[in-house]
Amino acid sequence: MTGASLSERFKRFASTECKGSSRLYEFLSMKISGASDLLELSSYCRPGQPVPNLFFAAVHYLLLSGVDHELREFYPDLVDEPRPVEESFHVFHDFCQRYRDDVIRLLQTRLVQTNEIRRCTYLYPSFCHIYNKTEKPLSLIEIGTSAGLQLLWDQFQYSYETGESYGNLNSPVHLTARLRNGVMPPLSRKSPPVVFRAGIDLHVIDLSNKDDYLWLKALIWPDHRERLQWFEQAAQMIKSHPVNLIEGDGVILLVRVSSGGVKFVVPN
Repeated sequence: MTGASLSERFKRFASTECKGSSRLYEFLSMKISGASDLLELSSYCRPGQPVPNLFFAAVHYLLLSGVDHELREFYPDLVDEPRPVEESFHVFHDFCQRYRDDVIRLLQTRLVQTNEIRRCTYLYPSFCHIYNKTEKPLSLIEIGTSAGLQLLWDQFQYSYETGESYGNLNSPVHLTARLRNGVMPPLSRKSPPVVFRAGIDLHVIDLSNKDDYLWLKALIWPDHRERLQWFEQAAQMIKSHPVNLIEGDGVILLVRVSSGGVKFVVPN
């Protein structure tokens, strides 16, 4: 990928994904788009990966893992009162120069694999509808499961601007969603029963592994404190509600998994 195309990718990332969501990443993305040495560094990303996401996650991971550098002072998830984003670029640039080899190693070995559990707010009414139609317990197979956190959808609590809660009312994970056009989705007060749940991914994430845990955490943008809180709570829950995970191609394995012909493992 050429420097020009990478520059354009960071500009688009700033304007279409970061704007209104992350002031830090928006500002840094625009600055990176004009910095040839940082664009060259980002080019070490594995083919097919979203370059800005992976690049920022690599830097974030190093900070979370304990690298002591002034850059941490700009990250809202690392300090209570972050410094102004307008002062961050020269510090970010210095960090990338100092830890260039570590950044490259992560860009070449890691993938963007998020577990966005807020998606469960629309999975919940969908599964409620299916259960109400069939009146049979559910069996779930998720392709592209990452760490499998979304497979715990029935263990979370939900609110939909109605003043009422649904799902597991004792859950520490309480997800909220806004209704479009005031249309109330089909909901059951209690979560439908689940008798089988399994996740398939080309690269399964094992949350009992410290490095895997930190990597998923690093993929969460530092401005998104609520999302970070939900992730940490769900990651704790999976310890007491383990899910079946298998590493492989979901398209190839789907039939075997659904027929019970595959053993489930979490790789070390």
